[in-house]
Amino acid sequence: MKVLIVSFYYEPELGAAPSRITNLAKGLKSSGVDVDILTCLPNYPKGKIFDGYRGHFSMKEQIDGINVYRYWTYATVSKNPFKRVLAMTAYAAAMWAFAFKRKLIKSYDRVIIQSPPLLVAASAVALFKKVFGKNVVLNISDLWPGSAVELGFVREGSSSFKFLSSLERFIYRNANSVMGQSGEIVAHVESMFPGKHTFLYRNLQPTENTVAVAKQRNKQLKVVYAGLFGVAQDVFSLLKAIDFKSLGVEMHLYGGGNQLAEIQEYIKSGDKNIFYHGYVSKQQINEELKKYDLSIIPLAAAIHGAVPSKIFDLLPAGIPILFSGNGEGARIVEECGFGLVSEFGDYKKLEENIKAFIEMSPEEYSAYSGNCLDASRGLFSFSKQLERFVKFLEE
Repeated sequence: MKVLIVSFYYEPELGAAPSRITNLAKGLKSSGVDVDILTCLPNYPKGKIFDGYRGHFSMKEQIDGINVYRYWTYATVSKNPFKRVLAMTAYAAAMWAFAFKRKLIKSYDRVIIQSPPLLVAASAVALFKKVFGKNVVLNISDLWPGSAVELGFVREGSSSFKFLSSLERFIYRNANSVMGQSGEIVAHVESMFPGKHTFLYRNLQPTENTVAVAKQRNKQLKVVYAGLFGVAQDVFSLLKAIDFKSLGVEMHLYGGGNQLAEIQEYIKSGDKNIFYHGYVSKQQINEELKKYDLSIIPLAAAIHGAVPSKIFDLLPAGIPILFSGNGEGARIVEECGFGLVSEFGDYKKLEENIKAFIEMSPEEYSAYSGNCLDASRGLFSFSKQLERFVKFLEE
């Protein structure tokens, strides 16, 4: 079977979105599937085309035996909605240059298309389903435009909302099948199009680097956040609300996003036991995580269908979770015993949860860590999910 994956994000970019697609591609490749990638020139989350890729409209490279076809996009991390739309529109148009590879496109048995961005997904569905008649599998990681409304980006009933809703229905209707990153996403699609062929594909992590036994806590508690500093996470508000120094806790940060400059200025303004370590590769962060006792996962809004990928990043490392938010992610952490939960913005409760881990016995702490490890090998095993997914693709 030969598969093309179409995504706005891919390695060497950092963050949940590129990690999810990269793991999917490599997993399929290791299962004997012939995989190609269609993506843009790497720029996320810095908002600038990476060194070595600038000055090109298109490029082909091979990463880990996978052919990666890249096309230009307008790179930005601006909060300005016009610039964000421009970036999506640029790539949605540029990808049509791939249509000249007619013989290659005809060779694909399945085309997996990532959504959101909705505009990019709709463009890809039009190209591969409508023009070339390919069997399209839609990979949905967020329920746009619903998520945009919940985050305050779009007003329900507005012309923008109606346009995005039309794109949503277009891609759902024309997809042969749908894979969703959460149970809520799968249920949403099935409610709109009953009988649609669906698969719950969570953003799990390969477990080659799974630690062998449950962690032992450091003498001084070390907490980590590795990911995007954006509106949906609002890490800046959390850092200002929690006095890590008075708690005797170290807070370590990795990643980037549109809140990074504010966070760096805040750290410089005094000794707060908060440390920023910059951007690191996926391989590096897997090693870095082993240094820490806990990870904070903030979700600023109760976004229907959203389950932070960081939950599944942490399981193979056996790191218990401080979840700050609601929704399916909070239920998973609580019901599976991965850590402690507080509502986003309830910083008093979050602080209490940090203190609970400080005061916890070594046996209690190791039990949380062990729950994470057990789940990474069982309920949330990447290899077991991938085996089921390949069968789904073949149906």
